[in-house]
Amino acid sequence: MSYYAPRDPRASFGIAPEARIEAGLRQHMQRVYGYMAGGLVLTGLVAYAAAASGLYQAIAGTALLWIVMLAPLGFVLFLSFGIERISAGTAILLFWIYAAVMGLSLGGIFLVFTGTSIARVFFITAAAYGAMSIYGFTTGADLSRFGSFLFMGLIGIVIASLVNIFLRSDAVQFVVSIVGVILFVGLTAYDTQRIKAMYLEADTEELAGKKAVMGALALYLDFINLFMMLLQLFGQRRQN
Repeated sequence: MSYYAPRDPRASFGIAPEARIEAGLRQHMQRVYGYMAGGLVLTGLVAYAAAASGLYQAIAGTALLWIVMLAPLGFVLFLSFGIERISAGTAILLFWIYAAVMGLSLGGIFLVFTGTSIARVFFITAAAYGAMSIYGFTTGADLSRFGSFLFMGLIGIVIASLVNIFLRSDAVQFVVSIVGVILFVGLTAYDTQRIKAMYLEADTEELAGKKAVMGALALYLDFINLFMMLLQLFGQRRQN
C-alpha cells in the first residue's frame, strides 16, 4: 500500500493520499451542505415571520414588492460574477443576506397555501432532493453531458414563468411546474456531481471557502425551485 511521504507538512504521517483526499472531500461537502441547510432555515423563518407579522402584506400592494422579488436575482448575479473580487467572508455574509431576502420574497406562500400542505411539500422536496443529491455524489456516470440541456431547460422555464405573470394561465403554470420538477431534480444531481468534481485538496482556505459558498448557493437554488414547483402542483390553497 502506498502511504503519504512526510515531506508535505499539511499531511499526517502514515495516511494514504486517497484516504486524505476522501476525508477532505467529505469535509468540503459537509461545509457546502451546512451553508445550504442554514440558508434554507433562515429563508423559512424569515418567510414565516414576514407573513405572520403582516410585513409581507404591507409591501404586497406597493412597488417595493418588485424590489423584494428581484433582489434575490441581483444577489445571485453579484455572487456569480463577482466571487473572484470578494473575500470568502464577504461571500458568506452575502449568502446569508440573500437567504433572508429570499425569505421575505417567499412570505406570500403562507398566505396562499395552508401550513399543513407547505410542510408536506417541504418533506416531499427534501426526500426527492436528498435522493438525487446522493445519486449525483455516488454515481460513476458523467452527468456533465446533460449540462447544456439542463441550462436550456432552465432558460425556457424562466421565460415561460415571466410570460405567465401576464397571462395568468393555470394550464401554462401546470406545464411549467411539471417540467420544472423534472428539470430541478436533474439539476440537483448535476450540481452535486459538479461541486464534488471542483474540490481540490491543494486549494487555499480562501478559495475553498468561496467554492463552498458557490456550491451551497447552487444547491440552495435547486431546492427552493424544486419546492416551489412541487408546491404549485400539490399545495392546498387557503379558502378565502
